Amino acid sequence: MVELANPGPAFLGSNLTAPANGQTMARATGVLFLVTYAGSIPAFFWFYAPALTDPDFVLGRVFDRGVAIGAILELVVVFANVATALTLYPLLKRRFPVLALGYIAARLMESGLIAMGIIAMMALNTLRAEGGDPATLVMAGRALVALHDWTFRIGPGVVVGVGNGLMLGYMMWVSRAVPRALSVLGLIGGPLIVVSGVLVVLGLVPAGGFVQIIATVPEFFWELLLGLWLVIRGMTLRSLSM
Repeated sequence: MVELANPGPAFLGSNLTAPANGQTMARATGVLFLVTYAGSIPAFFWFYAPALTDPDFVLGRVFDRGVAIGAILELVVVFANVATALTLYPLLKRRFPVLALGYIAARLMESGLIAMGIIAMMALNTLRAEGGDPATLVMAGRALVALHDWTFRIGPGVVVGVGNGLMLGYMMWVSRAVPRALSVLGLIGGPLIVVSGVLVVLGLVPAGGFVQIIATVPEFFWELLLGLWLVIRGMTLRSLSM
């Protein structure tokens, strides 16, 4: 990956160093990464599980509060995703003016896809509450679940590998803002996420199967350990002002 040369002082003005509150922003980023775990895991594996696995869920004839709670948790994830890019941007833009913006764009794209999945789940919940012809409801419910599944397979299943894996991993590796033993997980996990996600899109491997699960492991630990490191140790800011 090629990064554009650093612009000169005339382009940047007088702000040639990291912000004075840089460590606060770095630690806030760490907290936000951990929030994404706290919101996404229970939403997917607990609150959404009945709706995603049971085709007759839509026939329940009552609004499911669990799905609504899952939607709220995923909204928190959406805001935390975008916020991680915004809190990192002032720290990264001096050394990586293009990639820092690219990372914001990747997070926005990922979050937009997650938001589409939230809408699909709440639409499913509305059909469940309002009722109707059972055969029609089941067909519509399957379509909404399929929509949710594909937003997940393309957003967290592909885009995350480009943004959090390759882009953020590269910036952290080059700048040594965090230990390279940590950032290498992003450089490994990013391509694995992208390749496995593309294989799922092409129908060559099953979604959530063994191949995709194994490919997700480095990225999972990259984001988790990065969040913990930033909260506990912060970031080496000198390297971002060079």
